[in-house]
Amino acid sequence: MGSLIVRGLEDDLIARLKARAAAHGRSAEAEHREILRKVLTERSQEMPFGDMRGKIWVAPDFDETPQDVLDSIESDIV
Repeated sequence: MGSLIVRGLEDDLIARLKARAAAHGRSAEAEHREILRKVLTERSQEMPFGDMRGKIWVAPDFDETPQDVLDSIESDIV
């Protein structure tokens, strides 16, 4: 197995990773592995609309951008 070092992460992101890891009862490193595993293996099956990025129409009176909508959907999956 290989190793991966991620540099330059914002402190807030690290804190959120640690909090998420604690909630799942695992180390931050194990949580990081699980997030990568989910995003890189399962996401393509969970998000069949993935190639529609940038093509979703949002009503003008709706105060979220298409990217905001996708981000909220993705955060529910991960």
